[in-house]
Amino acid sequence: MITLNPESHVFSGGKLLPAAGYAGAASRRGTIAASILSAHNTSGREDKLELRFDALASHDITYVGIIQTARASGLTEFPLPYVLTNCHNSLCAVGGTINEDDHAFGLSAAKKYGGIYVPPHLAVIHQYMRERMAGCGRMILGSDSHTRYGALGCMAIGEGGGELAKQLLRRPYQVDAPEVCAVWLEGTPRPGVGPQDVALAIIGAVFACGFVKNRVMEFVGPGIANLTVDYRNGIDVMTTETACLSSVWATDEAVREYLALHGREADYAPLSPAEGALYDRVIRVDLSKVVPMIALPFHPSNVYTVEEVCKNPGDILSKVERDAAEVLEKVNGLDLLSKIRDGKICVDQGIIAGCAGGSYENLCAAADILSRGNVGNGLFSMSVYPASQPIYAALLKNGTVASLVDAGVIVKTAFCGPCFGAGDVPANNAFSIRHSTRNFPNREGSKPGGGQIASVALMDARSVAATAACGGILTPATDLAERSAAPVYAFDGGIYGKRVLDCCGKADPEAELLRGPNITDWPVMPALTENLILKVASVINDPVTTTDELIPSGETSSYRSNPLKLSEFALSRKDPGYVSRAKEIHKTEVAREAGETDETLRALLSAAAAAGFAPTAENTGIGSLVFAVKPGDGSAREQAASCQRVLGGWANIACEYATKRYRSNLINWGLLPFVVCDGEDAALSVGEAVFLPGIRKAVAEKQEIIPAYVLSEKGLREIRLTLGGLTEDEREIILDGCLINHYSK
Repeated sequence: MITLNPESHVFSGGKLLPAAGYAGAASRRGTIAASILSAHNTSGREDKLELRFDALASHDITYVGIIQTARASGLTEFPLPYVLTNCHNSLCAVGGTINEDDHAFGLSAAKKYGGIYVPPHLAVIHQYMRERMAGCGRMILGSDSHTRYGALGCMAIGEGGGELAKQLLRRPYQVDAPEVCAVWLEGTPRPGVGPQDVALAIIGAVFACGFVKNRVMEFVGPGIANLTVDYRNGIDVMTTETACLSSVWATDEAVREYLALHGREADYAPLSPAEGALYDRVIRVDLSKVVPMIALPFHPSNVYTVEEVCKNPGDILSKVERDAAEVLEKVNGLDLLSKIRDGKICVDQGIIAGCAGGSYENLCAAADILSRGNVGNGLFSMSVYPASQPIYAALLKNGTVASLVDAGVIVKTAFCGPCFGAGDVPANNAFSIRHSTRNFPNREGSKPGGGQIASVALMDARSVAATAACGGILTPATDLAERSAAPVYAFDGGIYGKRVLDCCGKADPEAELLRGPNITDWPVMPALTENLILKVASVINDPVTTTDELIPSGETSSYRSNPLKLSEFALSRKDPGYVSRAKEIHKTEVAREAGETDETLRALLSAAAAAGFAPTAENTGIGSLVFAVKPGDGSAREQAASCQRVLGGWANIACEYATKRYRSNLINWGLLPFVVCDGEDAALSVGEAVFLPGIRKAVAEKQEIIPAYVLSEKGLREIRLTLGGLTEDEREIILDGCLINHYSK
């Protein structure tokens, strides 16, 4: 089904051949990815890229902070198309008026700075970008981790808000030239196997071993022609869960027809690798051998076939419970085994939603399968969310909505809530199957730290529908495969024409920027001091820490436009004591900046002096740090870093970072992204202090190894740290204290 080959291969004669035996001229420049990156690179170098994107995209959890950051740094207008969608907090169910206040802010910002505003419930961010913005050979940067439009020949990258603010300030996106991994597709999917099945099979094969981490996945091969563009989009959007940097596909007539259907045939270009294109590694996927898959709690890479789970539920679900107990401190009696009744797994909820699940073809297939059963009137429930109003309208016209409703399904509007914990939250200890993007703890809305836990498994829409048709008994769709293809889709662009505000290129500096009472400016953040003494405020020894654990999604995101209020939720579902510890440490720094010396500062300076150093209150900043083994998997939300900074954080120490985007977020908010040097054992404990003498000089002079000294009751202990490769801009941002300080200079 999936095979991985770490050896380099060459594209020749329509095939991939081992590079070792290739006699011709091979070049990495021949890949589709390399050609697109080269066209957008402004550095003049092939190894160190400085990219300018064709468009930006944000949703209503991120655009306020991005615009506020850029505004504080001198923004006068959007220099490129910037789409502001409203698909995350569109329910406006938590926090009083503040969610709709942010929508008003977004509308006024589009008028003032020249942007594109998509009102709530009209489309989820990535479906709108597919329909209206993505084109062959383009590059798009989005402040959402699932920013992926590769199936349309468009390289897209999901990043933290700071990187979008840089583009708004006409600054480049800096990245080392990535390796390119060919994803060779062959064969044809069998009936009942959908795009999520293919995606999960790939994720399960590559995530744990980091096979494509920070690389570009380039989809090629004869199997592409056997997939509709909707199907390709469904695979492509899930490449985020492999930890790759971006993705791109070879394009064909089907892509031209898709773009023409959406009124954008001029955005089509045939893309394929050149003869002799050199790939750094290869994933081979035989589509005909993919079967219905399921990603069990609590990660998209925890993949099994649905068939093996149904045949051996006891052993597999017991393992999930054991694994959960190792990661979650409070699971409040997680009991997946109780879902096994008469040897079968009984599911409590089914959801098809968002940029991954809510496509036209997915929902047509679900309706076809559900025509042979219904949801019933028991505990099991099912909701679907078409990804855009044009899709919803087409489903209404062809009778699909009526079929779904007749089967007992609740049909809702375009909304990303089920993907991040703000919609269709299941009951405690319930088991939910979803065609959405993630199944981390609390991504479904539970609060493990508060003793609330639900379990989400990712499945394709077809198997979700098959399970519903069988009364909630877990069922692979191959048992009830759809009997006919989806009716021909007719896109109605007039739906957007009536509601979307398009001020691109028409900025109005005199327009008022509407800021509700929850929208506040960023607090002042000091520049990096000569020395630092950082107290350890949290230690996380889990193998991987997600951004949802660093700053929870769900209802807490209502406060995203108020840095101080949002920071109160930092690490709240992983380490509830973190905020109070960080705030207590920050009091000392606030006093120091005011010229006062409190007891804590005197004690820390004395400890450093006793170790043979001579720091002073004038040249030594006091702050907090977080240690985590591998932080940053998952969401691109910059708040995972900015909340730490607002609370007085000055660094993270890690064994490695799960994603580039989280490390970039740290840098943009002036947090030092330390990595423990090979062979070192940090062994840090909460409450210990880490002294970094001469840290400002070390950053400025590009010091490769940075010695740090742990000041504890056990005495002085040295650890060696590194900052990895910093660009000159990143170095200056850290020295200045944050991106805002750097650009406002």
